Amino acid sequence: MPPLPDQARWFTEEVLPHDPKLKAYLRGAFPAVRDVEDVVQESYLRLWRFRAAQPVRSAKAFLFQVARNLALDWHRRERASPFVPIGSCDDSTVFIDERPDAAELLTREEKGQLLGRALAELPERCREIVFLHKIKGLPQREVAARLGVTEKTVANQIATGVARCEAYFRRHGIEFF
Repeated sequence: MPPLPDQARWFTEEVLPHDPKLKAYLRGAFPAVRDVEDVVQESYLRLWRFRAAQPVRSAKAFLFQVARNLALDWHRRERASPFVPIGSCDDSTVFIDERPDAAELLTREEKGQLLGRALAELPERCREIVFLHKIKGLPQREVAARLGVTEKTVANQIATGVARCEAYFRRHGIEFF
């Protein structure tokens, strides 16, 4: 069914002028929403359908409320952040808590302890080279210069140290670390 000329005129005059402000509002109030355009288009569709059935007192208020609700629904579905109820459309902020949970912290701590025990079993020079390169992230050239050895020695010690650490993990029931 083609749109009624009256409804098309109403949409063009009463709804579309709010497009830039609606997009700016959504980007500011809901920064985690990846596709603001989708939220806006769905808001237009819902407003259009509602207006086809009954009159709308304020297109702007209705449009912003629908867009806000859609953005909140998106957050609930994605579980990207804890839901923080917001009071008004003008004063909403979404906070994303990216801190690790207790289980993840424990796992990290356990992995760190296990790695520390594996490194402790390496010969001193090998441990120092593996630590500087693999843990501290220094390039092999810098490790060699710092310790006064050749780059080939560094490469060999890294290979030996990594192989021994992997063997240690396997002995302790860990196939992939």
